[in-house]
Amino acid sequence: MPTQWTSLVVSPVQLLITFLCLLCWLIVTPIANAELIQITMRSINAYGIGDVIGSVSAKDSDQGLVIFPDLTTIATGEHGFHLHSNPSCKAALNPEGESVSGLAAGGHWDPDNSGTHLGPFGNGHRGDLSKLIVDANGTTTTNIVAPRLTTNDLKNHALIVHAGGDTYSDTPALGGGGARIACGVIN
Repeated sequence: MPTQWTSLVVSPVQLLITFLCLLCWLIVTPIANAELIQITMRSINAYGIGDVIGSVSAKDSDQGLVIFPDLTTIATGEHGFHLHSNPSCKAALNPEGESVSGLAAGGHWDPDNSGTHLGPFGNGHRGDLSKLIVDANGTTTTNIVAPRLTTNDLKNHALIVHAGGDTYSDTPALGGGGARIACGVIN
């Protein structure tokens, strides 16, 4: 074989390495280029929408939706965290005529009509997210995963932080999260 062509001869090992590199690139590129959604979170109460308390970012991954909270001025402890059906943080009147913070956000997002609260890894409504843990400084920055959600699922809904923790069950009602204390709308 002429010497000018020897550099074009590819060994099976080189071909395999090239193929594996291409395969890795095809797998990693969509994850690395996943859309990052930024949601401004505000305090809410029965009188309406208050000050900005931080933000939540979300990005698709091979494990589901990864949520990156960066919130401040929240009471120390566990807080229920849910995706609600409507894109609103406004207070609204309950059947008794009382103003309730964030009630315009509707209930937990349940596109499958499961009618049950089983947590982020169960087969209940998909609005269930892992509870937020707030430290002694009133901040939470621990990332959580929502394995059954994508960034597209967030659009035209509201993220709500509740005053209390979450049992991931229907007892007490809606997991016991209690009052809605913070909210962000995803457009």
